[in-house]
Amino acid sequence: MNASSLPPLPDAEVQCQALADLIRPGLTPDAALVGIFSGGAWIAERLVELLGLADAAGLVDISFYRDDFAEKGLHPQVRPTRIPFDVNGRRLILVDDVLYTGRTTRAALNELFDYGRPAAIELAVLADRGCRELPVAPNYCVWNLELPRSIGLILSRNEAGQLFWEMEHHA
Repeated sequence: MNASSLPPLPDAEVQCQALADLIRPGLTPDAALVGIFSGGAWIAERLVELLGLADAAGLVDISFYRDDFAEKGLHPQVRPTRIPFDVNGRRLILVDDVLYTGRTTRAALNELFDYGRPAAIELAVLADRGCRELPVAPNYCVWNLELPRSIGLILSRNEAGQLFWEMEHHA
Protein backbone atom coordinates (compact mmCIF):
# COMPACT_ATOMS: atom_id res chain seq x y z
CA MET A 1 0.00 0.00 0.00
CA ASN A 2 1.55 3.31 -1.03
CA ALA A 3 0.78 6.79 0.25
CA SER A 4 -1.67 7.55 -2.57
CA SER A 5 -3.80 4.50 -1.75
CA LEU A 6 -4.15 5.28 1.96
CA PRO A 7 -7.63 6.23 3.13
CA PRO A 8 -8.23 9.93 3.81
CA LEU A 9 -7.92 10.86 7.47
CA PRO A 10 -11.16 11.99 9.12
CA ASP A 11 -11.52 14.98 11.43
CA ALA A 12 -10.73 13.67 14.93
CA GLU A 13 -12.72 16.47 16.57
CA VAL A 14 -15.84 15.47 14.62
CA GLN A 15 -15.15 11.86 15.60
CA CYS A 16 -15.08 12.80 19.31
CA GLN A 17 -18.54 14.33 18.97
CA ALA A 18 -19.76 11.22 17.12
CA LEU A 19 -18.33 9.00 19.88
CA ALA A 20 -20.13 11.08 22.54
CA ASP A 21 -23.35 10.69 20.52
CA LEU A 22 -22.88 6.88 20.53
CA ILE A 23 -22.23 6.75 24.29
CA ARG A 24 -24.94 9.22 25.41
CA PRO A 25 -28.08 7.02 24.97
CA GLY A 26 -26.79 4.28 27.29
CA LEU A 27 -25.09 6.54 29.80
CA THR A 28 -26.03 5.80 33.41
CA PRO A 29 -25.49 8.02 36.48
CA ASP A 30 -22.82 5.65 37.84
CA ALA A 31 -20.74 5.69 34.61
CA ALA A 32 -17.21 7.10 34.65
CA LEU A 33 -14.59 7.43 31.93
CA VAL A 34 -11.01 6.19 32.09
CA GLY A 35 -8.62 7.19 29.30
CA ILE A 36 -5.43 5.39 28.35
CA PHE A 37 -2.43 7.75 27.96
CA SER A 38 -2.00 9.60 25.77
CA GLY A 39 -4.58 9.63 22.97
CA GLY A 40 -7.25 7.88 25.02
CA ALA A 41 -6.70 10.34 27.87
CA TRP A 42 -7.23 13.29 25.52
CA ILE A 43 -10.41 11.73 24.16
CA ALA A 44 -11.74 10.85 27.63
CA GLU A 45 -11.21 14.44 28.81
CA ARG A 46 -13.05 15.71 25.74
CA LEU A 47 -15.90 13.22 26.28
CA VAL A 48 -16.35 14.34 29.90
CA GLU A 49 -17.02 17.85 28.54
CA LEU A 50 -19.24 16.71 25.65
CA LEU A 51 -21.29 14.40 27.88
CA GLY A 52 -21.49 16.83 30.80
CA LEU A 53 -20.17 14.32 33.34
CA ALA A 54 -19.61 15.42 36.93
CA ASP A 55 -16.49 13.28 37.54
CA ALA A 56 -13.22 14.07 35.80
CA ALA A 57 -11.88 11.28 33.64
CA GLY A 58 -9.58 8.74 35.21
CA LEU A 59 -6.24 8.42 33.41
CA VAL A 60 -4.14 5.25 33.21
CA ASP A 61 -0.59 4.68 32.02
CA ILE A 62 -0.22 1.00 31.20
CA SER A 63 3.60 1.02 30.85
CA PHE A 64 4.18 -1.39 33.74
CA TYR A 65 1.31 -3.68 32.66
CA ARG A 66 2.43 -4.32 29.09
CA ASP A 67 3.24 -7.93 28.23
CA ASP A 68 6.24 -6.68 26.23
CA PHE A 69 7.69 -4.62 29.11
CA ALA A 70 10.75 -6.91 29.37
CA GLU A 71 11.50 -6.40 25.67
CA LYS A 72 10.79 -2.69 25.33
CA GLY A 73 11.62 -1.44 28.80
CA LEU A 74 10.09 1.64 30.35
CA HIS A 75 8.59 4.23 28.04
CA PRO A 76 10.46 7.53 28.49
CA GLN A 77 7.24 9.43 29.25
CA VAL A 78 5.60 7.40 32.00
CA ARG A 79 2.79 9.36 33.61
CA PRO A 80 1.13 8.60 36.92
CA THR A 81 -2.19 6.81 36.82
CA ARG A 82 -4.89 9.01 38.30
CA ILE A 83 -8.36 7.68 39.07
CA PRO A 84 -10.27 10.35 41.02
CA PHE A 85 -13.21 8.10 41.94
CA ASP A 86 -13.89 4.72 43.51
CA VAL A 87 -14.04 2.06 40.77
CA ASN A 88 -15.80 -0.52 42.97
CA GLY A 89 -19.28 -1.21 41.65
CA ARG A 90 -18.94 1.49 38.98
CA ARG A 91 -19.66 1.17 35.28
CA LEU A 92 -16.45 2.25 33.57
CA ILE A 93 -15.96 3.23 29.96
CA LEU A 94 -12.34 2.63 29.00
CA VAL A 95 -11.30 5.07 26.26
CA ASP A 96 -8.48 4.72 23.75
CA ASP A 97 -7.65 6.30 20.41
CA VAL A 98 -6.85 3.18 18.36
CA LEU A 99 -7.81 -0.44 18.95
CA TYR A 100 -5.28 -2.66 17.22
CA THR A 101 -3.98 -5.94 18.68
CA GLY A 102 -5.93 -5.67 21.94
CA ARG A 103 -2.80 -5.82 24.10
CA THR A 104 -3.07 -2.21 25.30
CA THR A 105 -6.68 -2.83 26.32
CA ARG A 106 -5.67 -5.99 28.21
CA ALA A 107 -2.98 -4.08 30.07
CA ALA A 108 -5.44 -1.31 30.99
CA LEU A 109 -7.95 -3.85 32.29
CA ASN A 110 -5.28 -5.41 34.50
CA GLU A 111 -4.42 -2.01 35.93
CA LEU A 112 -8.07 -1.06 36.53
CA PHE A 113 -8.65 -4.21 38.57
CA ASP A 114 -5.74 -3.19 40.82
CA TYR A 115 -7.98 -0.26 41.85
CA GLY A 116 -11.05 -2.34 42.64
CA ARG A 117 -13.85 -4.36 41.08
CA PRO A 118 -15.97 -2.37 38.63
CA ALA A 119 -19.55 -3.47 37.92
CA ALA A 120 -18.77 -3.44 34.19
CA ILE A 121 -16.17 -2.11 31.77
CA GLU A 122 -16.98 -1.03 28.22
CA LEU A 123 -14.52 0.03 25.54
CA ALA A 124 -14.80 3.21 23.45
CA VAL A 125 -12.33 3.99 20.65
CA LEU A 126 -12.15 6.45 17.79
CA ALA A 127 -10.51 3.95 15.41
CA ASP A 128 -10.52 0.16 15.12
CA ARG A 129 -7.84 -0.98 12.70
CA GLY A 130 -8.33 -4.72 13.18
CA CYS A 131 -5.41 -7.19 13.37
CA ARG A 132 -6.53 -8.45 16.80
CA GLU A 133 -4.23 -10.77 18.76
CA LEU A 134 -6.58 -10.97 21.75
CA PRO A 135 -10.39 -11.35 21.94
CA VAL A 136 -11.15 -7.66 22.46
CA ALA A 137 -13.89 -5.66 20.72
CA PRO A 138 -15.11 -2.09 21.21
CA ASN A 139 -18.59 -1.29 22.49
CA TYR A 140 -18.34 2.14 20.85
CA CYS A 141 -16.33 2.96 17.72
CA VAL A 142 -16.68 5.59 15.00
CA TRP A 143 -14.05 4.50 12.44
CA ASN A 144 -13.19 1.01 11.19
CA LEU A 145 -10.25 0.74 8.83
CA GLU A 146 -7.65 -1.72 7.67
CA LEU A 147 -4.02 -0.71 7.44
CA PRO A 148 -0.93 -2.80 6.85
CA ARG A 149 1.24 -3.32 9.92
CA SER A 150 3.89 -1.13 8.29
CA ILE A 151 1.69 1.95 8.77
CA GLY A 152 1.08 3.48 12.17
CA LEU A 153 -2.06 5.46 12.98
CA ILE A 154 -1.36 8.17 15.53
CA LEU A 155 -3.65 10.64 17.26
CA SER A 156 -1.88 13.93 17.96
CA ARG A 157 -2.83 17.19 19.62
CA ASN A 158 -1.76 20.64 18.48
CA GLU A 159 -0.87 23.61 20.69
CA ALA A 160 -4.51 24.76 20.69
CA GLY A 161 -5.60 21.35 22.03
CA GLN A 162 -7.23 20.21 18.77
CA LEU A 163 -6.95 16.50 17.98
CA PHE A 164 -5.88 15.25 14.56
CA TRP A 165 -4.77 12.02 12.89
CA GLU A 166 -1.38 11.24 11.35
CA MET A 167 -0.02 8.17 9.63
CA GLU A 168 3.58 7.06 9.71
CA HIS A 169 5.38 4.38 7.76
CA HIS A 170 7.47 1.87 9.72
CA ALA A 171 10.43 0.11 8.19
